[in-house]
Amino acid sequence: MDPVDLIIFGASGDLSARKLFPALFQLDQAGLLQADLRIAAIARDDISLEVFLEGLRKRMTSYMGDNAPDDEAWAQYSQRIIYSHADFSAVENYGKLKGWLDDKRTSLFYLATPPSLFAPICEHLNSADCLTGDCRIVLEKPIGENLESSRKVNETLAKYFDERSIYRIDHYLGKETVQNLLVLRFANRFVNSQWDQSCIDHVQITVGEVVGIEDRWSYYDKVGQLRDMVQNHLMQLLCLVAMEPPNSLEAESIRDEKVKIVKALRPIDDTTVLDHVVRGQYAQGWSNENVVPGYLEEPGCKSEASDTETFIAIKAHVDNWRWAGVPFYLRTGKRLAEKVTEIIIHYKNLPHNIFGGGASIPNTLIIRLQPNEGIEMTMVSKRQSLKEKLSLQNHTLNLDFRDGNDGDRIPDAYERLFLDAINGDQSLFVGREEIEESWRWCDGLITACKSQGIDTKPYHAGSWGPAKAEILIEKDGRSWHA
Repeated sequence: MDPVDLIIFGASGDLSARKLFPALFQLDQAGLLQADLRIAAIARDDISLEVFLEGLRKRMTSYMGDNAPDDEAWAQYSQRIIYSHADFSAVENYGKLKGWLDDKRTSLFYLATPPSLFAPICEHLNSADCLTGDCRIVLEKPIGENLESSRKVNETLAKYFDERSIYRIDHYLGKETVQNLLVLRFANRFVNSQWDQSCIDHVQITVGEVVGIEDRWSYYDKVGQLRDMVQNHLMQLLCLVAMEPPNSLEAESIRDEKVKIVKALRPIDDTTVLDHVVRGQYAQGWSNENVVPGYLEEPGCKSEASDTETFIAIKAHVDNWRWAGVPFYLRTGKRLAEKVTEIIIHYKNLPHNIFGGGASIPNTLIIRLQPNEGIEMTMVSKRQSLKEKLSLQNHTLNLDFRDGNDGDRIPDAYERLFLDAINGDQSLFVGREEIEESWRWCDGLITACKSQGIDTKPYHAGSWGPAKAEILIEKDGRSWHA
């Protein structure tokens, strides 16, 4: 494998200090980076390398806590890094980068920048003759804000990079639990054989955040929770739950199966949106024992009439043989009661209950992505009692991913994604067709909400969303897991 140069645009941003540089540090400590891998940190600040490194270490330490680098580890790691200030929109600033690059090494460009800079950076890299040799590009979401804009971004990328060289990140795919979902489904016969409409009653996917919009009002108000979370994170989780077994673990095989699921999603249109979608917006409430403002009271609010959703719940269906009649309940929101990401598989009741005493207790499979990554299965057993001969109770089988781990911590998603991008493995990255088909479905839903006047319903910060979200699932005789 050729030696790699990693070029990070937006190196002084929050994502770089919080996720990117810590992930690279952990890979370096684990001995998983090539000895000659070089890192070019590119940002707008006109400062020296020493000043950049000093500020970076301080910020990394605040985020990493006990895992922060000590002096010896930092000295080793920081030797890989150079710093260059540049105005990303000015082509003349790319000449210095061209002089640093080497055609005999793989150039991996990481765009930790606003999407509006994707096209200018690609164009200027090309104009400055920086795209010679083996070049790859990594991009953060969002890839567009609708189908039309996502196509424009992808068409721009396609001018300069082959699809096999484009790595679109959805960091959820780098989480250990998400990868374990593939193993759980396709390496365990007893799970695989019961993963369809004959055994599963319904599926819930919840991504809850306790934080608000975090001083991003101007950006967030143009996006909302559907574009920010459903189109990417929830869609990826849904695809991994619902997809057919791929022929192999090659990127193309996995992507092909995920695309089939997105295409099989039943459109939510004017005739169904009222019964299938709930939009919400948080109002003042309590979070972590503190009073927090409502969305329209946040700093930077520019429109007290904004109807942007900070919460959305959706009842979706995948129209294929495996999932016929099985609803997928999706919900995500800000300022909710807990920070949690989980997939709940609810199995059907047995057709006949021989134990009496009311309804039988259905099994559930809980796949936790955060806060504590792992998998739980609720099983029914006999209660130890002489008074009641066959009284039933739930027991939980818990697979904690910290058990049997290589170290004391679970690797961050970005560590896996960096390693795969460096090694040229696209299997945990999102393909162009996935992105565009996902936007096609979401655009139809957004259009239907506007057409039918699906307004946001208020909910108190610290709750689980508007009451109507409870009705969405309870009218089907079901309830949210939390």
